[in-house]
Amino acid sequence: MAGPVQSIERAAAILRLLAGGSRRLGLGEVASSLGLAKGTAHGILRTLQHVDFVEQDPATGKYQLGGALLHLGTSYLDVNELRSRSLNWADALAGRSGETVRLGTPLEGRVLVIHHVFRPDDTLQTLDVGALLPLHASSLGKVLLAFGTAPVAPLLETELEAYTRHTLVLRDDLNRALDEIRDLGWGAEVQELSMGEAGIAAPIRGQGGLVVGAIGVSGPVERICDTKGRPQPALITLLREAARAISRDLGAARW
Repeated sequence: MAGPVQSIERAAAILRLLAGGSRRLGLGEVASSLGLAKGTAHGILRTLQHVDFVEQDPATGKYQLGGALLHLGTSYLDVNELRSRSLNWADALAGRSGETVRLGTPLEGRVLVIHHVFRPDDTLQTLDVGALLPLHASSLGKVLLAFGTAPVAPLLETELEAYTRHTLVLRDDLNRALDEIRDLGWGAEVQELSMGEAGIAAPIRGQGGLVVGAIGVSGPVERICDTKGRPQPALITLLREAARAISRDLGAARW
């Protein structure tokens, strides 16, 4: 049998690298991260740019994922039952809460955002569909960890990355947080991924009661939390009602 095609493997590695970051990357950063010669990396990037899988910022020369690739991803997500069953409920939750709503599922040790409803106001916002979030530093991720949808053990075998001074990077702290999420039935992150931002999330269950994803509300910490940094009870209620509704649509028994 023929072996793998090296150029395709390298192109896939570049796309994964760009998808996993929160910012554009320069040619040198791409080459050094993947151990490629600059000429090789540049040739692959130029090809990916030609088919619109990668875009280059004309001002900085740095690269990001292109619209064609994101469209392919969205086409896949459109047939995902979790996403299709959640659309109306997520839209309603955004309208009632006045905040951003996202749905997530685990993918390769991170959280894949499969649906994103903008905050219903006129502020400039960026679509997060296809973004990958850290499991331990996002409310969506912690819920997936707490209910076994994403495995905890591999995460604890490596050093947890600190995104802010509030990120849970110690094993015992994370385990305590996951125990609390299981007890409460919902999870939160307050300035753990980004300073000034907070989020809450609840599990979505499918047939048999297994957790298949999570839905979350996020926004400025002063809107998500009270003056003591605790999530607003009214938002938690709205979130859990939406999670239950989606779960019923997916065939879960009442819970």
